Amino acid sequence: MNPHPTLNGLLSRRDLLRRAGHGAGLLALAGLLDEQRLLIPRAMAAPSADPLAPRPPQLKTRAKSVIWLFMNGGPSQVDTWDHKPELTRRHGQELPGFDKKTGFFTESVGPLMKSPFAWAQHGQSGTWASDLFPHLSRHVDKMAFLHSCHTESNNHSPALFMINTGSTRMGFPCVGSWMTYGLGSESRDLPSFVVMSDPLDRGLPKGQASNWGAGFLPSVYQGTWLRPKGDPIDNLNRAAGMNAEAQRAQLDLLRSLNQQHLAQAGSQNELGARIESFELAYRMQSAAPEAFGIEREPEHLKHLYGLDQPHCRHFAAQCLTARRMVERGVRFVQIYSGGMENQRSWDGHEDIVGNHRGFARETDQPIAGLLADLEQRGLLDETLVIWGGEFGRLPVSQKSGNPGRDHNPHAFTYWLAGGGVRGGVHHGATDAFGHKAEVDKVSVNDLHATILHLMGLDHERLTFFNNGRNFRLTDVAGEVVRSVIA
Repeated sequence: MNPHPTLNGLLSRRDLLRRAGHGAGLLALAGLLDEQRLLIPRAMAAPSADPLAPRPPQLKTRAKSVIWLFMNGGPSQVDTWDHKPELTRRHGQELPGFDKKTGFFTESVGPLMKSPFAWAQHGQSGTWASDLFPHLSRHVDKMAFLHSCHTESNNHSPALFMINTGSTRMGFPCVGSWMTYGLGSESRDLPSFVVMSDPLDRGLPKGQASNWGAGFLPSVYQGTWLRPKGDPIDNLNRAAGMNAEAQRAQLDLLRSLNQQHLAQAGSQNELGARIESFELAYRMQSAAPEAFGIEREPEHLKHLYGLDQPHCRHFAAQCLTARRMVERGVRFVQIYSGGMENQRSWDGHEDIVGNHRGFARETDQPIAGLLADLEQRGLLDETLVIWGGEFGRLPVSQKSGNPGRDHNPHAFTYWLAGGGVRGGVHHGATDAFGHKAEVDKVSVNDLHATILHLMGLDHERLTFFNNGRNFRLTDVAGEVVRSVIA
């Protein structure tokens, strides 16, 4: 019996539609899935073919994205989150056995100096916080504190490179680049890794773009810096006289020529990255203006972040932009508070009160607003929020008209929130004066291993072959700080 009846040997229109309908529907579905990067051929899994294709994590994880709030210049742990009553009791005395070469200005070393800020305990965890953070102190039960961090340099540029790349030297990939190399991007129309900085009159952090560079990884993984004023990214608008069809035709021709060259030359990560960058730039012309459009947010949210407060409006806009970025699948966002020179960053060599109170006032409400906003949207569990700088500051004073504190590579505090972090816990401790990490010390390699673990990446397995050997972010060291993981 013929299961497909025909009329004079031909299919009827009804039978044709019935038999071909599934195929047409599947073609349409395949087109939609491909557009969203949810249908990727096996051959496209190689980084040279589609370097930003989303990849599954190596480990079971909650976090999908990172927002790193970088307090550039080195915030003082003993004036922010590391309460030291002994420092108050011994104010004005000499620190026994202190090496004057610890800091940067060896001829300006003074005696022990108590914190000039008031301290109080907050939350169910009883976390001590200085009065620099009236808004953030309400969220301490969401945070896991690493009080025993230490690093390898007392100079800004090497210390910045160390905390960002795991090496004090230039030319190595930063954390955001490793992250997008390991996991790809959930966003098809926005950069996978975004960086924001202070107003340009303060300058960029020392080392500038090397802090968010891809090093020896393909350049597609480097951070995209957003301008603090004007258009955040170049060429978001089409050239005069160019319409969408003409631009699409140009890109199709360019892609065809590049792919022909790629087929002849073999695997070339940089060429594959360049092809993808052209396509991403084209898609961003439609997606980026909407993503950056914080003016679309409701007034109560603008107030939550502090956009209506002149003293913190700039940082508030960046924190709100960060939330909009991760909400749209951006993998890694880094925001720098503080620019190039001492008083234009958290580098409080002079007047620690004016310096830290000014920068804390700029950042306190916006960061607290970010944590609250992420939580109420159900995004905090899948967003890892990180706060900290490149090193800490000394418990002794730096002699000046209004005393400050010099650099301290031996002790500083970081906190983590969201993304699978245990809130309200404290790991490690410094000595009685906050001078050196003493209990359960956390190296920069350990910090990086922990961040990667929370994002589902094994720091020992995330490698890239370069110059004859496999490299990794944590080099040959690094232990995950498991006490802060839920």
